[in-house]
Amino acid sequence: MGGATARAVVAWVPDFPVIAGDGTGEGPVAVVEHDTVVACSAAARADGVRRRMRLRTAQACSARLRVIERDLVAEMRAFERVAGHLEADVMPRLEVIRPGLLAAPARGPARYWGGEQPLAERLVAAVAELGLPARVGIADAVFTAALAARRGQIVPAGGDAAWLAPFPVGVLGAFGPEELLERLGIRTVGDFARLPADRVAARFGAAGRAAHRTARGEQPRPLAVRTGGDEHTVTHRFDPAEERLEATAFAVKTLADQLHGRLAAAGMVAARLEAVVELAHGRDLSRVFRHEGRLSSLAVTERIRGVLQAWTDNGTLGNGPERGIAALTLRPEQLTQDAGRQSALFDDRHTPQEIERAAARVQAVLGHQAVVRMETGGGRTAAERVRLVPFGDVADSRRTGSGPWPGRLPAPFPATTFPEKVPADLTDASDHPVVVTGRLTLSAAPARVTVRGYGRTEVTGWAGPWPVLERWWDRAGGRRIARMQVTAGDGRAWLLVIEEGRWWAEAHYG
Repeated sequence: MGGATARAVVAWVPDFPVIAGDGTGEGPVAVVEHDTVVACSAAARADGVRRRMRLRTAQACSARLRVIERDLVAEMRAFERVAGHLEADVMPRLEVIRPGLLAAPARGPARYWGGEQPLAERLVAAVAELGLPARVGIADAVFTAALAARRGQIVPAGGDAAWLAPFPVGVLGAFGPEELLERLGIRTVGDFARLPADRVAARFGAAGRAAHRTARGEQPRPLAVRTGGDEHTVTHRFDPAEERLEATAFAVKTLADQLHGRLAAAGMVAARLEAVVELAHGRDLSRVFRHEGRLSSLAVTERIRGVLQAWTDNGTLGNGPERGIAALTLRPEQLTQDAGRQSALFDDRHTPQEIERAAARVQAVLGHQAVVRMETGGGRTAAERVRLVPFGDVADSRRTGSGPWPGRLPAPFPATTFPEKVPADLTDASDHPVVVTGRLTLSAAPARVTVRGYGRTEVTGWAGPWPVLERWWDRAGGRRIARMQVTAGDGRAWLLVIEEGRWWAEAHYG
């Protein structure tokens, strides 16, 4: 079984953002991004500081805390020294997950070094040659190997599920609400793995399905060297060769935007991203980053810029007359269908995962119905077509918008729909009520419209009426109504409905 299982090796340099930003990692130090702790030193953890903690809370825990703003470019520049050393001396084709953490297929290097344990020992020794601590984990999946690296362990082939089972379900928090799972009595990864896969997919979507596969020891994606993506590859050529880092970084940002646009248009997401630099004298350099659809164009630019800065500092890009970059290429690898996520409304400060966790916390305190989201479906009016679904639930697929829905409200749709119908009156020029006759026509031309809270206004135009006979087979639940669109002299436009001879305002168009 071990010979047939794809294995991953992960090398981890603990607290690397602190080391890269501080140089020593001594004393209570916290690296902060968007007012949130992203890494902290051992001394800071001893004082109670933790990752994802708000800065003010961290400072309350440690009065001596020294705060460093995160510089991802500087971290990538510092970590390139580690990645380049391991790539040259231990194993080729690394992929950088983030500064301080990298992965690679384990099978080939393990054969070369005489087994997985010797490979792990060689990696630790190679990082120690640079004066840095390291831990190594090996498992079937990258996720499991990354957790194993924190303990410096090797998980037996085929044993990911059993090894992960005792961990708290919070380690799978990247997919969403661990608090909700715990409230349901699901407290460990093993408990989560025993849930039916179809129920998990229905409740938590594609991200939950991927987490469930990980919990069961099934790899969402194998860690492979190359699995296509050339049709989405983007390249920028410099003529003449570019020596300025700032100009190169600008080209990287443009390429990253093009790449993300192509992948989005194709409905694909890349697990890995390879950046290839063609030098003026013909030599190619490359670095692979783990992407998983989580890196924005700016994040890709920062990572590549850090690597380019490191190559400039150590002379890899050349110092002779033929120095400079002739071309830049971004090549996506391990493409899969994009399950899709809605973009943030205002900014990217909070990730979708953070929003999901926050929603689950509120639901745990106030109840499952306390946090809702809007879903569109079938119906005749705007109010019927939009439903509020508890956050995390899947909308009722039986109420789709593809049905015929006779009597459906035509476009344009109202800007505001009232939670409850507002009493209204529609009268003719003689101030007599306008009604809908048995032949489904108006008794007279509307002249004035009155809506409670909005006053009385002259009618400047109308459309309709549109009759609707709902649930005609149900004596108790059936109803016969008619709707109209009415424009008024004050600039408002109303959606009116008449039922049992009484007019109501359902919505207005602004």
